[in-house]
Amino acid sequence: MFEFLALVLESESMTTQDQAPDVTLHEPREVAEFIQALGTSALELELIAIVTGWQKRAPRKISPAALLSSLCAQCHGGTASFNDIATALDSASGRAPSRQSVAERFAQPCLRMIQTVLRLAFDRRVATSMQEDAPAQGCLTPYSRVLVQDSTIIELPGWLFDTFSGVANGTHQVCNARIQAAYDLKGMCFEAFSIDAYSKNDVSAAPELELRPGDLVLRDRGYLSVGEIARHQQAGAHFIYRHKTGAIYRDVQTDDPLDLSKLLRRHGSLDMEVALNDAPRTRVRLVAAQVSEQTANLRRMKAKKEMRGHNPSAAVLELMGWTIFLTDLGPEVSFSELLETYGLRWRIEVIFKAWKSQMNFHVIHRVSALELKICLTAKLVSITVGMGHLYRLCYQRMREATGRDLSLLKFTRYLATKPQRLVSLTEWLIEGAPATSHTCIALRKYCCYDKRKRLNSHQKQRALGLT
Repeated sequence: MFEFLALVLESESMTTQDQAPDVTLHEPREVAEFIQALGTSALELELIAIVTGWQKRAPRKISPAALLSSLCAQCHGGTASFNDIATALDSASGRAPSRQSVAERFAQPCLRMIQTVLRLAFDRRVATSMQEDAPAQGCLTPYSRVLVQDSTIIELPGWLFDTFSGVANGTHQVCNARIQAAYDLKGMCFEAFSIDAYSKNDVSAAPELELRPGDLVLRDRGYLSVGEIARHQQAGAHFIYRHKTGAIYRDVQTDDPLDLSKLLRRHGSLDMEVALNDAPRTRVRLVAAQVSEQTANLRRMKAKKEMRGHNPSAAVLELMGWTIFLTDLGPEVSFSELLETYGLRWRIEVIFKAWKSQMNFHVIHRVSALELKICLTAKLVSITVGMGHLYRLCYQRMREATGRDLSLLKFTRYLATKPQRLVSLTEWLIEGAPATSHTCIALRKYCCYDKRKRLNSHQKQRALGLT
């Protein structure tokens, strides 16, 4: 459907560029600012609404742009009710829709429309980032994208258990949903989201990530499988994984299983080619180095705690004394560079922390599964605009104007405490981001990293050839 919509939008933009009226001019100011920040137009949103079945005639009270703007404006306050949305629409348009009319529009076509807008926002942000980012120098410079992917769990009300699943025992049950996110560190933009049942774990979601030639993918061991490694190699993408307990490696010459613990005790460190335990004997590079006793003991304590009373085997505990990577990067990339590069994966954890502390994912009133998916998808649209495109542009402008780095956590909190700042930030960017403006002064004062001896995340990324 999205491919058909893309053709429609391309055709429409060519035939109406000089003659179609600017529908955005008839929208309230806050709606027009949201459309501009999204990187689209009211006309495109109407076309999306028509193709997805949400709009069948000219809207009288609820336009797709106004609905999206109202939903995204309230995403910081939890799941919005129909009354909240109707109130926001009344304030935005002055056409006073009822909460019943809003409820009628929350059907399957509404979800399809917002999902399509989210996909469109991804494509617009990726194209922009490729054009605007300045080339950097470092070991990660050759890669077209450096992707980090992880999932976060949000707790849902119990009445949604049948839809999203969770954890249950004889007396209690907890309903959860799992949100997958993929973020491109090089383009500073989101690449993919999904809202799944809790039972869909990371290894099941791993094949859904689109891989392109020249990508470098950083994911934790929960996504590791022999099939995923083979998929990376077939796509021309690169990877760094941590060793997964229970994995079997074979000698590339004799095909005998390798005793990893014995090899590590004998050599102290390893950098060798091994074959995986699959039919084609897929070959990867295994790199390992010993860690400090303090780090090893912390890992063992964490493992015992997560096993909830069941002690890990002696072999597993012994291997925790080493950091072991699986990669297809060549020997010119040293262990220390692999360690620093894999450490960039922590960026997705910072993003999740910003979500949970500022976006109120846990605030959910009595809603249906469909309404919840609509509201969560609208949150992801807002995140794509605010934490993706807008943050990247403000980061670039602040670097040019002040030489300072914007903190993602502080920037998200700055927007969350007063969502209307989205308008002032957009206007500041349109005006050329002058360094003397109130917005620039406020960003430097409240949203930049404090001066400190240790490197912030952007400084680490620049040292490796990113941002």
